[in-house]
Amino acid sequence: MAHKILIVEDEVSLSEAYHMLLKQAKYDVVVAQDGRDALEKVKEFDPELILLDLRMPVLDGVGFLKEYDLSHKHPNVKVIVFSNYDMQDEIDEAYRLGADRYILKAWASPREILNLVHDALETKDDGLSPTGRH
Repeated sequence: MAHKILIVEDEVSLSEAYHMLLKQAKYDVVVAQDGRDALEKVKEFDPELILLDLRMPVLDGVGFLKEYDLSHKHPNVKVIVFSNYDMQDEIDEAYRLGADRYILKAWASPREILNLVHDALETKDDGLSPTGRH
């Protein structure tokens, strides 16, 4: 059975590119356009990994993390936050709310995205995130 990944990205060209990349790598992928859409889709889809943009309309990535409550309801779901903004306060808040990794989209090649996804899913059951955080 394929690993399930939710992409939360409001830029359609990026969400389509990530979707195609991950589908080609044999992952089961669903896309949400913003945090509110993502909250609805996680109920039905139950992803193992979420690729989460921080800056989105309707409900941003930090707002999504606050409402999703990773630490209690979904402790085994990995979250990779990816953004084009390097705002330390938002990054720190995302980690505090349960994110496992943070990457700048502009600096991540498709191969790096695949490697991050693979590593996050491979470490899913060993209690460590790819960053070594518990």
